Amino acid sequence: MIEIRRSVPEDGSRVVEIWRRAVDATHDFLSAQDRKAIDEMVCGFLPQAPLWLAVDEHDYPLAFMLIDNGHMQALFVDPARRGTGVGAALVRHGLGLHPRMTTDVNEQNGQAVGFYERMGFRRTGRSPVDDQGRPYPLIHLAYSPASSSG
Repeated sequence: MIEIRRSVPEDGSRVVEIWRRAVDATHDFLSAQDRKAIDEMVCGFLPQAPLWLAVDEHDYPLAFMLIDNGHMQALFVDPARRGTGVGAALVRHGLGLHPRMTTDVNEQNGQAVGFYERMGFRRTGRSPVDDQGRPYPLIHLAYSPASSSG
């Protein structure tokens, strides 16, 4: 049974762990230098960020999502729980709050692009660099109920 709740300060180390494990499993395109710089930045803000968590029956965080003004800034699932519906549950929760939710995804992360498209997001554009100006292109997506299959 998955429950979705707001994060609390005590969740900080676990959400960083989820982030690191998920990035290690899905972001092999990052250079070692960029991975380290991004890790330092994430560790500085993620533990205090207003996150939505998917937790198990023991209140153990399995995944998290960050939404800012209807834009999903982050969705990370512990690799041990990928494919179990945890990420989809968080996205559905986010869509319940923000029916026109948008997000960006690294173009090199093909599994994530496919996940969002299966969830009903459509491509609205592309940037050649990420938000920090690094050479990791982003696909811009917006939820489109007509294209949703799940």
